[in-house]
Amino acid sequence: MTIPKLGETSDVLSEALEVIPLSNGKELHRFQNPELEKRYLVEWETDELTSLCPVTGHPDFCQLQFRYIPREWCPELKSIKFYIESFRNEGHFYEKLITSIYKDFDYVLYPIHDKAKGELQVIGSFNIRGGIPQIVTVGTIDFDLL
Repeated sequence: MTIPKLGETSDVLSEALEVIPLSNGKELHRFQNPELEKRYLVEWETDELTSLCPVTGHPDFCQLQFRYIPREWCPELKSIKFYIESFRNEGHFYEKLITSIYKDFDYVLYPIHDKAKGELQVIGSFNIRGGIPQIVTVGTIDFDLL
């Protein structure tokens, strides 16, 4: 396999990605877990999640943490970045935003008949608004599964 130059996409890598359209008009890409025989935890976080307050229209800023134990599928990070940035001009209450993100990743990572059970967690830590910080957590990680 030839390593692509910066800004290029390898045909082999492109073919390995599966585009998953979501019910909200967004999409995420996934690839097959390269370590199917192992159980391991993947964690990432970003401070790039922003949306608009549906009441005032002011921007809300969120530190998003994501943890999952892969089975067959893993999400592709570039598509995650675009997915997260797609909320920028949308109005959402915190609870709805984080539960929607959880549901989208549950749909992409785990088949319909075998939803995440202790294998997926999404945490949104929102900047203080009105003097009150808010953290929304959806899902759990069962470390006994590792």
